[in-house]
Amino acid sequence: MSSDKKRVQFRAPHRLVDRADALATVLGSDRTEVLVTALREYLRDATHDDDLKQEIAAAYYDDEITFEQLTELVGREEAANFRVLKRQLDDEYINEIAEL
Repeated sequence: MSSDKKRVQFRAPHRLVDRADALATVLGSDRTEVLVTALREYLRDATHDDDLKQEIAAAYYDDEITFEQLTELVGREEAANFRVLKRQLDDEYINEIAEL
């Protein structure tokens, strides 16, 4: 795990925070570790969902996220595949417009 950390702040329902605190007590950990673990697992699972991958790809194709962000979400190999497809789509679009 990287030692480079970024401080974040967010609001969550009391009950959810209370449950995180209770689990941290059981595990002999702290709330931050519980939340980081939960977030890590959620992101790992979410990026294996095909529907979500399509949304991530669409966001990349529409320039809503960068290639670096895409790589963080889906991994280097899949991000490279999406980049190749984006370039092909751009070339096809340019060729279609050129033929009109």
